[in-house]
Amino acid sequence: MPELPEVQMVVNELQERLTGRRFAPGATFLWERTAGFPAAAEFAERLAGREVTGVRRRAKYILVDLDSGEQLVIHLRMTGNLHFADPSEPPHPHLRARLPLSDGQELRFADTRKFGRLYLGTPLELEAVIPLHRLGPEPLDDDFTVELLRSRLSRRHGAIKAALMDQALLAGLGNIYADEALFRARIDPRRPADTLSDSEVAALHAGILASLHQALGSGGTSFRDYLSTYGRKGDNEENLQVFRRNGEACLRCGNPLQRIVVGGRGTHYCAVCQV
Repeated sequence: MPELPEVQMVVNELQERLTGRRFAPGATFLWERTAGFPAAAEFAERLAGREVTGVRRRAKYILVDLDSGEQLVIHLRMTGNLHFADPSEPPHPHLRARLPLSDGQELRFADTRKFGRLYLGTPLELEAVIPLHRLGPEPLDDDFTVELLRSRLSRRHGAIKAALMDQALLAGLGNIYADEALFRARIDPRRPADTLSDSEVAALHAGILASLHQALGSGGTSFRDYLSTYGRKGDNEENLQVFRRNGEACLRCGNPLQRIVVGGRGTHYCAVCQV
């Protein structure tokens, strides 16, 4: 699933490539449930003629601001990707939606697993159908401090790995970067979140930022499905220190890395370095 860095890379490209352009009539959904709200016919009608005034990110959601005051919200989920195409170009085998633009191109949404969704509405309408107002702080914002992280973890008794992946605690962090941050901080992913010392919270805060910034600098992590709007894969896989490296030597101590399950998610760590 694309996480914060991958979604941010898409947002950066859409901000450059989509802002100032206008949607044309004729939006179509090849799988109607891709229109999460409203239904496909109303979605197409409300999108027609709207100009894009900006593109932002909230957690793993892409927010496209429109001149009507409404927002087009795109959730890639596990396998969704966006790309621009001419109408004559052959469709992606898993194409789910075509959003025509007034200059003749289309913004297309492809999604192998069909979990991705597109939403359109006013902020008040969207509040009822997607949980943007319940999301936690953004780890790349200036107000994400060590003190803020300490405060939020102090109320969590479960495993720190599960806490980090709770979008109500911290927005946008997922399986890849939770594992990477915990390795950098030398913290066992099974540790109860409220048992971390002040120095461990500070190390975890630094590990979160370092993991995210490294991924952003490398265009995100692509194992299989994530692509930019240009169809490019990210290069961050080669920088990962633990994720999906079970059985390989730890880059710090040389012992084999392990894969366990924490909170229902595959988790990669070093049993020697992370305590």
